[in-house]
Amino acid sequence: MLKLSKKVEYGLIAMRHIASINDGKISTAKEIATAYHISQELLAKVLQKLAKEGLVISHQGMRGGYALARRADQISISTIINAIEGQLPRITQCTAETPQSCSIFEKCTIKNPLGKIQGNIEEMFSAMTVSEII
Repeated sequence: MLKLSKKVEYGLIAMRHIASINDGKISTAKEIATAYHISQELLAKVLQKLAKEGLVISHQGMRGGYALARRADQISISTIINAIEGQLPRITQCTAETPQSCSIFEKCTIKNPLGKIQGNIEEMFSAMTVSEII
């Protein structure tokens, strides 16, 4: 079944947290990790990826931390997932596009229905923004 990775979960938690206090304040990885009882080390790596992809701004120094790079209603959930994982999770392992890449391609009865479901999932993740999960 479709399952988001721990990295994605941490990224969504962090983005939601940062957005919820987005009144000019910044959040540290330690603050977020402590608030949600999650691994600070893994969260820090996720936040670095989000910063590299331009979703959060990293502020260095003694009073450093992270802030959203854009408004929460301008950042889709799919953008966050793609920044962390490189692509949205798939509900099926099969991605065969031609008969040469799959021995049952011509007889497969689930490829098209599952493709529609995958499309709906991708559409939902693209339409939902961080502001909707605050």
